[in-house]
Amino acid sequence: MLLLKFKVRTKIMRSKPIVAVSACVKDVDGFANYAVGTKYVDALAKASGVTPLILPALGYGTHAEDVLEMCDGLYLTGSVSNVEPHHYDGEPSDEGTLHDPLRDATTLPLIRRAVENGVPVFAICRGYQEMNVAYGGTLHQKVQDVAGYMDHREDRNQEPDVYFGPAHDINLVEGGLLAEIAGTSSITVNSLHGQGVNRLAPGLEVEATAPDGLIEAFHVKDAKAFAVGVQWHPEWKVMDNTFSRALFERFGDACRQRSNQRNEK
Repeated sequence: MLLLKFKVRTKIMRSKPIVAVSACVKDVDGFANYAVGTKYVDALAKASGVTPLILPALGYGTHAEDVLEMCDGLYLTGSVSNVEPHHYDGEPSDEGTLHDPLRDATTLPLIRRAVENGVPVFAICRGYQEMNVAYGGTLHQKVQDVAGYMDHREDRNQEPDVYFGPAHDINLVEGGLLAEIAGTSSITVNSLHGQGVNRLAPGLEVEATAPDGLIEAFHVKDAKAFAVGVQWHPEWKVMDNTFSRALFERFGDACRQRSNQRNEK
């Protein structure tokens, strides 16, 4: 008698959505480490109410479909490294500029696939810049050297509470998602970046601008779910900032909605 074996897939009901968190490659005591700042992970767990899962920067060894099948959201963190300019046909970086090619190779192919699949995406600082590049936009490598723009960098000679503190106002686009969340037309944010959006990619729409006109936030037009990028750092002391907390909560809600939809299938 022929016996047939069937593989049964058991549906896993999650208590919280799982969100993939981008990591960087960083040197620690001469050894390469996959790393992400605890403030990013803690903000996600506390304010979004999800389970963070750190995604190593394996580069092209990362299979996008496997990651997106497993996760209910994608969270792109900030970093001290810059997106390599060849990804947006930019001029070569100045000597000594810190890059992270494995992170670029991991996140850039993943972003558009995530949005297309209806996976909520929340991008901060470097992640925001990656999102613009992934959709075909370009970056200023040194905003402070571009005529008409102010210096958006932080002063690392100060204490973190100072250089992560309020830096300038941003104007929120009327009718936009951020204006809805904030309930006002402007908010004050911190500022810790050298790169910035030069040409906004097709398919992205402005959510906020700095006083000098630099684009500070955008969303993906016609996205199936939350797909927002911000240039500042809302993760810093997120629970003490009403707007930042509400922004993370909105992302968490989108991840929960996706998780619930998947549980129903």
